Amino acid sequence: MFQGTGSDVGKSLIVAGLARAFTNRGLRVRPFKPQNMSNNAAVTVDGGEIGRAQELQARAARAPPSVHMNPVLLKPQSETGAQIVVQGRVYATAKAAAYQELKPQLLKAVLDSFGHLQAEADLVLVEGAGSASEINLRANDIANMGFARAANVPVILIGDIDRGGVIASLVGTKAVIDPADAVLVAGFLVNKFRGDPVLFASGMEEIARATGWDALGLVPFFAEARLLPAEDALALDHARVTKSAARIRIVVPILPHIANFDDLDPLEAEPAVQLIRLRPGTALPGNADLVILPGSKATVADLATLRGAGFDIDIAAHVRRGGRVLGLCGGYQMLGRRVADPDGIEGPPGVVPGLGLLDAETTLAPHKRLEPVSGETHDGAPFAGYEMHMGITTGPDCARPFAKLTDGTPEGAMSADGRVFGTYIHGLFSDDRQRAAWLALLGAGPAAIAYEPLIDDALDRLAAHLAGHIDLDRLLSLAR
Repeated sequence: MFQGTGSDVGKSLIVAGLARAFTNRGLRVRPFKPQNMSNNAAVTVDGGEIGRAQELQARAARAPPSVHMNPVLLKPQSETGAQIVVQGRVYATAKAAAYQELKPQLLKAVLDSFGHLQAEADLVLVEGAGSASEINLRANDIANMGFARAANVPVILIGDIDRGGVIASLVGTKAVIDPADAVLVAGFLVNKFRGDPVLFASGMEEIARATGWDALGLVPFFAEARLLPAEDALALDHARVTKSAARIRIVVPILPHIANFDDLDPLEAEPAVQLIRLRPGTALPGNADLVILPGSKATVADLATLRGAGFDIDIAAHVRRGGRVLGLCGGYQMLGRRVADPDGIEGPPGVVPGLGLLDAETTLAPHKRLEPVSGETHDGAPFAGYEMHMGITTGPDCARPFAKLTDGTPEGAMSADGRVFGTYIHGLFSDDRQRAAWLALLGAGPAAIAYEPLIDDALDRLAAHLAGHIDLDRLLSLAR
């Protein structure tokens, strides 16, 4: 089990790289994360949802994604706390304090899913969540040491040297955790190192001396991680490179409850696209070619934030200038005339006005649609993607569907002038055919990359990178 001294230390990436490395050795590998908190989710082959990072890790292991790879998924909402997904299906909604009471009940499902993976694999690589040193949450823990103790799994602790203080974070973890938990730690890794490793050799020795844990590797920073889908919304704040070859500007307002933001990754990978992420407090550029409103786990709350930031005024001006707007899932719901929440799914029951850029309205409903889908968009371009949403959208603009599914079902909506589009389909831009159609529409020329091979190549290079700095045989000797 790979735990971290904090969030965003590289746990997900290391598990993905090791999954590919051990799979390339001929082992049947499965990734597992007992509890995940993320609004970046993926649809599984067994009809549920898991964290996007576990889907990437399954891909690295060349295994179909399963609900058992992430049995507890917490999806933060607004006033109602977090939606709790257990083995792929919505189980409950709870605020933080109430969730702590629920965790002992969920351990059974976690261990059940772990057993499923053990039965089909030679090696299960387990990823912890957040920080192993959150001793205030240890009593009912199912994500870190609580799971490790229950399943008798050895732990590798990961520290991030890029953020500073890695010696203190690793030694401090040993100092604060329960001694019975510390016994499970078999060693540590230091991740994201930059520079001459000789300069940190004494640092590795000091950590080993102070903790009694084995130093298992100093892993250099892997720049190509930017090509792989990120799980944590912290990645949205990382600095972006200005592209000299960019011919079009795609602008994305980043709102507090953004979901499935990996929809944007294939666009960012295109040399011709400058993808501009805007936080509230920044004006939308007047020369944008396309505005994308991404998915949201709390449409009503994010719509209020969007208005409070003045983005609604900027987007309306963009449309008046002839610009295009695409709403994905929650972003689609925001584009309509109103959003109704009669059952209080996202907060107090009520109705709020939408942006009015589509003649349609949405009613939030408790049933969640989780389906892989394929078909053609209104321009005849094929696509394959997935739906993951709660709500039904209807209205005159739905008579001009954005897409038609393979079974003939109309999907989404389009404005009368053909410049505003709404759809519940995620993963559109991962399909090279669909991305090429959008780039052509915006005047950027043909797509320059094949996205799926790009991801697989990056995983292979990540596996080689880790194999060059971690003793894989030593890791296997520690597994039990």
